Amino acid sequence: MEAKQTFKTDARIRWYRCNIDKQVLRGLMQTSDFHGFRQVLCQLGLFTLTGALAYMAFLKVDSTNWMWSVPLLYVALFAHGTNGPFMGLVAVHELVHKTPFKTKSFNEFFLRLYSFISWSDYLWFRPSHVKHHQLTVHSDYDGEVVLPQTLAFNDWKFWVSLFAWNPKSTWDVIKAHYARAKGDVGGVWNQHILPESNEILRRKHRNWARIVLIGHAALAATFILTGHWFLIVVFTIGTHYCGWLGLLCGVPQHYGMSSDVDDFRLCCRTFTCSWLPGFYYWNMQYHVEHHMYPAVPFYNLPKLRHALEHDLPAAPHGLRATWKGILEVYQKRKSEPNYRFIPELPTTSGEHADDKTLEREAALEL
Repeated sequence: MEAKQTFKTDARIRWYRCNIDKQVLRGLMQTSDFHGFRQVLCQLGLFTLTGALAYMAFLKVDSTNWMWSVPLLYVALFAHGTNGPFMGLVAVHELVHKTPFKTKSFNEFFLRLYSFISWSDYLWFRPSHVKHHQLTVHSDYDGEVVLPQTLAFNDWKFWVSLFAWNPKSTWDVIKAHYARAKGDVGGVWNQHILPESNEILRRKHRNWARIVLIGHAALAATFILTGHWFLIVVFTIGTHYCGWLGLLCGVPQHYGMSSDVDDFRLCCRTFTCSWLPGFYYWNMQYHVEHHMYPAVPFYNLPKLRHALEHDLPAAPHGLRATWKGILEVYQKRKSEPNYRFIPELPTTSGEHADDKTLEREAALEL
């Protein structure tokens, strides 16, 4: 994971925030069970639909029609897997913030459901994300996102995981859960956010890993014993392949931006896109806005962008334009390893908020 031996705990950062009318902000912070259910039911419904289509396509494959049925199966699995990365820490991220639903018990229920389906470690992610919001990409304090990030374009396994399935990645996930189930929390960052002194959190962490392992093992055994073994591909590892769209949406968050600054406009990147990637991505393309005012639920981030636009850098529209900029940074780093993309800032007439305020507003208190 991270190369550091320790992470510091003495940061006191005063984050720059664009001015916004308090009444407008109060309205944007309102949560809604309707919007929460609309998102999760559509996404879970889509995952179920594409999974059912993939299973039906599998049933059609035989020795007489493999020339067209196997490609059809791949297309169905590709569509199913494309949703996979967004079922993981994208959805889990929003539910950790406790903002998708007005009724907090709904947030907790779907947090566990998404975490189980996607093999996500939400009990690790919650304290990790506290630090990430308080100390965003500060090199001595934030181990969740460490800059500079790299892109493994020359690694064939990178491309396999984007457009097919890398078995080693799945095996690594299983091994990690097995280690956690035994009480091994992992590397330096994990030790930092899940300290040995917090036995209650560590016990919950162990138990969640055991629930995921035993639950998926029981389901996989049931699939095999009932003659429906292909459901292992559809459900058990259904979030482990075809991660191309997740990468296209996720990498721009912080790639090529500045570390160790107190302005989210310099360490985060916003882009805009059409409705479908935005739906998959829970509107996290508005990443500057999310970090600046984390109490605003994802479905109100476009409105927040509009309210803050006077004091934000220009945002590229669409994944093509966004990745044109990402690749320009990638190319410049070949000759200038320390290159950082610094957007033009309209003004610096906003206010400042400390890291504890951000933690409180983001509903991330443990």
